[in-house]
Amino acid sequence: MYLCHNHLIIRDALVSDAALLCQWWNNGAVMEHAGFPQGIHTTIEQVTAQILQETGPKYRLIIESHQIPIGEMCYQDMGNHTAQIGIKICELSFQNHGLGSEILSLFCKSLFEDYGFTKIILDTMLENKRAQHVYEKLGFVQTAINRDCWQDQTGKMRTSIDYTLLPSNFSPVIHLS
Repeated sequence: MYLCHNHLIIRDALVSDAALLCQWWNNGAVMEHAGFPQGIHTTIEQVTAQILQETGPKYRLIIESHQIPIGEMCYQDMGNHTAQIGIKICELSFQNHGLGSEILSLFCKSLFEDYGFTKIILDTMLENKRAQHVYEKLGFVQTAINRDCWQDQTGKMRTSIDYTLLPSNFSPVIHLS
């Protein structure tokens, strides 16, 4: 996948991205919103192997702004024209600038129009209010709250929220021609 809009690029993750992904995934400040406040304790070799395995139906992507890697995304074809997605803006200085809405607008448009998906699903932690705001602004609809559905690495029980986006509800925040 390669998507470009103004200064934003979404591209396939490469083996050469493994060290950066490893750095992000091991950073508790980056991974807290995903429920891993101590990071995930992975190695470059493990991340490299994961990138090499993710060639369908699951794909790992890198987000760039002005040619600087700032985060990562993934999507998985769940069958029945449904894509499950995830997104993290990992460079903390790029958070809270509206980039998540722009990136997801570009990504969801492509998943619907270029890849033929008719439903996009995702989940987020109950505490991640910033992400929930972005998802709802784009037209995602909350479909479930999963209370105390898993225990994080510190022993804290976590609650997640499931969201669904249909093309009829999609409201991109940028003009995408």
